[in-house]
Amino acid sequence: MDSIGERIRVLRLGKGLSVNQFANLSGVSKSYISNIERGVQKNPSLSVMRKLATTLDVPLEDLLSHVNEQRKAK
Repeated sequence: MDSIGERIRVLRLGKGLSVNQFANLSGVSKSYISNIERGVQKNPSLSVMRKLATTLDVPLEDLLSHVNEQRKAK
């Protein structure tokens, strides 16, 4: 996987959620989620990441460890 946004998209789709449904459940705007998934917003805040992780039912550390793996690979 190339980005945190792609990981979030894969997890969201795996839950069968549209961007609109994900936004409603997480409390994060659908435009912001879309920007994260498309790589426009590359550094979402920790509070946003926490909301997304909770909604996706994955530990926040799983999303953050993906970011750390990317940094190590560079």
